[in-house]
Amino acid sequence: MVRGKTQMRRIENATSRQVTFSKRRNGLLKKAFELSVLCDAELALIIFSSRGKLYEFSSSSMQATVGRYLRHTRSDQSHHLDQPLPHQHDLQAVQNEAASLLKEIESVEVSKRKLLGESLGTSSYEELQQLEQQLERSLSHIRARKHEVYREQIEQLKEKYDVEEERQQSPTQIQLAEVSPNYGESSSISDVETDLFIGPPKSRSK
Repeated sequence: MVRGKTQMRRIENATSRQVTFSKRRNGLLKKAFELSVLCDAELALIIFSSRGKLYEFSSSSMQATVGRYLRHTRSDQSHHLDQPLPHQHDLQAVQNEAASLLKEIESVEVSKRKLLGESLGTSSYEELQQLEQQLERSLSHIRARKHEVYREQIEQLKEKYDVEEERQQSPTQIQLAEVSPNYGESSSISDVETDLFIGPPKSRSK
């Protein structure tokens, strides 16, 4: 039988919560003991239940292990006291990137206003000339696209007109177009002798 995946959230039922705590606590203490024996690790484990009851395990001495931990953390704090924390580097990088993006946005806004003919008071002659050339290039692209769309619309209207013209063609014209190729054959068959003879067959041969 496959066990369902346990959801990582607080168990609402008090009885189920206590049973789960007892099972997981015993398993954790067992794993801590195995780790200390198999790997010769100095290990201290402290557990407080929801009712405040203490459970602990230590491979040697709890006080000695805790003291060693405190000395180690103090040493690390004094070593890294003058160095910025990693998250500070990340924050500084994000701030620099945000400032760069803000400058780019402001530059784009200024260019947009100039293209609309606004905020030209501080522009030099060279800047105005470049702006004029840019507008002329944009205008030529717009006109080229306009003519292309115009030609496409003409082609579509022409195709639509041809379809409507075919639909309006009368059925008589269609039948004449289908029968007319066989008209020459029927006329050639009619070119036969139609003289009438009266009497016996012998007199006809004479």
